[in-house]
Amino acid sequence: TASPARTIFSAPAPLAVNRGTDAAAGAARGRGADAWWPAPFRRYNDRAPRHDVSFPAIEGLTDEELSFRVDDGANPIVWLIWHLTRVQDDHVAAVAGTEQVWTSGGWADRFALPLAVTETGYGHRAEQVAAVRADVENLLGYYDAVEEVTLEYVRGLSDDDLDRIVDERWTPPVTLGARLVSVIIDDVAHAEQAAYVRGSVERR
Repeated sequence: TASPARTIFSAPAPLAVNRGTDAAAGAARGRGADAWWPAPFRRYNDRAPRHDVSFPAIEGLTDEELSFRVDDGANPIVWLIWHLTRVQDDHVAAVAGTEQVWTSGGWADRFALPLAVTETGYGHRAEQVAAVRADVENLLGYYDAVEEVTLEYVRGLSDDDLDRIVDERWTPPVTLGARLVSVIIDDVAHAEQAAYVRGSVERR
């Protein structure tokens, strides 16, 4: 089943920030906002490819392949890509003070999942994971829409913005910089998991 390794803003428990995250936040300070979205997420010019995270894991897959599970308790590619996008959407909207793309862009209606509109996948049980079904077009479309909003927000940040406290439920309080780094870590982890599952799909 889904492993609740990180909480979301709407969850009762806040996202923990460890020293590694704080160190990454500090390392980028003084290099401008561009330093906050490193490869494979940084896409500040038109020459870079779109869907840097999700596209390689799902390109050309059928709906059945997207939903393939290595075993009954494993997460399929469709859930992993949906989840990483939902978490990014949730976290960025919270710190930016905006509505999530999931609802503002009509993606919740397009996916039409039998889940609450607030769901991001955090803490999902096996049956909830299985309920997440989508095709490549919708997965990439939603990811791209969230990526666009994310990059627009990050481009407008200054170094001073990165020190802003966004969550006081932890000691030390969570800064904006640390929270953005946590989004990158979460995205990379789930994208790599999806790539691994794709390898299993192709070798069946």
